[in-house]
Amino acid sequence: MTAPSALVIVPTYNERDNLPTLVAGLIRHANVRILVVDDRSPDGTGEVADELAGRHPGRIDVVHRADRRGLGRSYVDGIRRAIHEPVDVICQMDADLSHDPRCLPDLIAATSEAEVVIGSRYVPGGKIINWPARRCFLSRLANGYIRLIARLEPHDCTSGYRCWRREALARLPLDRFFSDGYSFLVEMLFISAVQGSRIAEVPITFVERRLGQSKLSPSVLIESAITPWRLAATRGRIASSFRALC
Repeated sequence: MTAPSALVIVPTYNERDNLPTLVAGLIRHANVRILVVDDRSPDGTGEVADELAGRHPGRIDVVHRADRRGLGRSYVDGIRRAIHEPVDVICQMDADLSHDPRCLPDLIAATSEAEVVIGSRYVPGGKIINWPARRCFLSRLANGYIRLIARLEPHDCTSGYRCWRREALARLPLDRFFSDGYSFLVEMLFISAVQGSRIAEVPITFVERRLGQSKLSPSVLIESAITPWRLAATRGRIASSFRALC
């Protein structure tokens, strides 16, 4: 059986040292293409992405963003382009090498039964490498908080390693999203759940970044704390809007 065709969206900001390694791992999969969305990285990541695209024609495309910066805005730009591509599955990955490209075929394969597949650290078989115990505890606590307030079933709501059936991703009302940082990932998952998408989790091994700096900041953490409450308050409106479209 032929594997589904996939396009992986990789948002980048100051990842010039990590991007070539990630690309090398992804292009080993013959059914996978890559869309790099660079957020005006001052370290020249965009130029590195262009060079890689030149070396692998037809496998890598690059979007150079000119609008306001932010992970959520980068994903919106990438998704708007990706959903018009002739692929079966659209995936999300971080560029910092925390997500292993070798796990990607398992996530893609799971879209045969689910519309959204999460690469999960918190299901049996999932692991985290090189995180201190305090950070592991806080991450689990944050996911428990999100699941409780937003009434979400997945165990790893904050994972950025995901695969979507193209039609499920195309259903998201991107112009109505209010999150910008890492909370954008939670908002995507929440809206897809309210829309009735089937969501599955596949265990992954998450590895703390080896190069570069984390993008977490106090403003991102504050947004992450507020977002579940904002989402919970909009559940009825989102469900009504989706039913009207159907």
